[in-house]
Amino acid sequence: MAFDGVTIANVVSELKKELMGGRLYKIAQPEADELLITIKQPNGTKKLLISAEASLPLLYLTENSKPSPMTAPNFCMLLRKHLQNGRITDIFQPGLERIVHIEIEHLDEMGDLCRKTLVVEIMGKHSNIIFCDGNNTIIDSIKHVSAAVSSLREVLPGKPYFVAQTQDKLDALTTEEGTFRNALSARPQAVFKAIYGSFTGISPVLAQELCYEAGVDGDMPTAALTDLNYERLYDAFARMVSAIREERFSPNIAYTGDSPVEFCALPLTMYGYSRADSASTQSVNPESAPAQDHVVAYGSMSALLENYYAEKNILTRIRQKSADLRRIVQTALERNVKKYDLQLRQMKDTEKRETYRVYGELLNTYGYSAEPGAKSFEALNYYTDEMVTIPLDSTLTATENAKKYFDKYGKMKRTYEALSQLTEEVKKEIQHLESVSNALDIALYEEDLAQIKEELTENGYIRRKGSPRNGGKKKQKITSKPFHYLSSDGFHMYVGKNNFQNDELTFKFATGNDWWFHAKQVPGSHVIVKTGNADELPDRTFEEAARLAAYYSRGRGQEKVEIDYIQKKHVKKPGGSKPGFVVYYTNFSMAIDSDISNIQLVNE
Repeated sequence: MAFDGVTIANVVSELKKELMGGRLYKIAQPEADELLITIKQPNGTKKLLISAEASLPLLYLTENSKPSPMTAPNFCMLLRKHLQNGRITDIFQPGLERIVHIEIEHLDEMGDLCRKTLVVEIMGKHSNIIFCDGNNTIIDSIKHVSAAVSSLREVLPGKPYFVAQTQDKLDALTTEEGTFRNALSARPQAVFKAIYGSFTGISPVLAQELCYEAGVDGDMPTAALTDLNYERLYDAFARMVSAIREERFSPNIAYTGDSPVEFCALPLTMYGYSRADSASTQSVNPESAPAQDHVVAYGSMSALLENYYAEKNILTRIRQKSADLRRIVQTALERNVKKYDLQLRQMKDTEKRETYRVYGELLNTYGYSAEPGAKSFEALNYYTDEMVTIPLDSTLTATENAKKYFDKYGKMKRTYEALSQLTEEVKKEIQHLESVSNALDIALYEEDLAQIKEELTENGYIRRKGSPRNGGKKKQKITSKPFHYLSSDGFHMYVGKNNFQNDELTFKFATGNDWWFHAKQVPGSHVIVKTGNADELPDRTFEEAARLAAYYSRGRGQEKVEIDYIQKKHVKKPGGSKPGFVVYYTNFSMAIDSDISNIQLVNE
């Protein structure tokens, strides 16, 4: 699923239609490598999201806003200084490069008309947003690249801007049939690889599509191509180039079942694309599409990208922001697991304690018959009615040997009793840390992380920062809320995002006859189903609540997850236990999958 040059050509086509002549009204930098620009047009305002995030660079129009930091970063302040109220005069893409130039004119401090360019490079880990003056000199960039980082090009204030030529590829928009044939024949590899390896802006999936349209096996070697194959391939290639030039784009996502496998700015006929679908002017909700191999057409590439990448972008961002918390949890978890393993080995060493006690008792009872200097002694074990051989220290008497065995027994017994308590405490600590790790996995927003951080702080894993006058005990205001779902039968279901929310849901929000669900013996969220005035829940609601418990647990993705469920009144919290820890002594169970795609999430 590549953000290739053809996709960018589609985006540029949309930007030209929507933004040309518009004035830059607001410039915000919600993330360190992301801009959100609001453009005023006669027919209203438009929002342009530009992200240079290494793993997920993006560029599309959106209707959504994002919270920005209280103090704008330096790059954002610079853009505001130069471009605030500037007018967009041109938007273009050089060839089919993954680069977009947004040209803006504005008045400087002296009232003179100036021109600046915002260059957006969508190139994976090399993605950047570069601000240049009218002479193509870099004023600043959202990411600085020094000579120590790249020997090909420096991206620093005062340096000239140019595109580094790292690949010897042809411009598809200007390629003629002879050049096309020569380029492919010069590459002794699979046909589809030769196509995307020879021409700028073409992704592997688009190369496979061209082969499919031409009736050529994309995996066959170029050496096996006939004149007819070349003719058909170039015809398909020429149709693609014509569609790009004439801006006849058909953004679509190909699905296998419910999972998206590819997206493209041109029809993916190899996945069963119906060209009639391209007439759609509205975004299509993939959830309404049939659960089989199919293609969903979109009215715009921006709508497609936002729909496809919205959740992935959120998860990518939140994973970055939770990195420090994950490191703290993982370090503590590894330390406690090592401690637990060591304690279990030490407990195993105490397994002989009862044998030593019996040896001591038998020597006290029968030791009078032991011969002096003997190295062993046989006696009847009156606990099992079996004869046992007791090793002896030949330099000691039977009574002294008995005392020695009792001393060993006493030491091992004390060790066992101490370790029994310690291992139980460490085991609970491991369970708690695993539950925190699971909470980090399901966190979606910064406020979710804030609550997890508070839990780690209260449990001593993070030192609280605060004013010395209040002893450093100032707590952060928490606004995170549990997930809220609605069952197919109309019952409200709530899922805790972390241990604090689990306790809140189970012991403050739920009433006695509400139902409680949790994955059996694995870290996971508490799920509460509010029964209201209903005497019984429908079977379908039980199943949907169980799926939520499976999905928001470490069992997610398994074919079946065992779920315990019980009325809330039977769930208890032991005094002094960790957040989220409960006990129950009678319950129902079911094994179910973790597919929640058909359960309605209530947005609050």
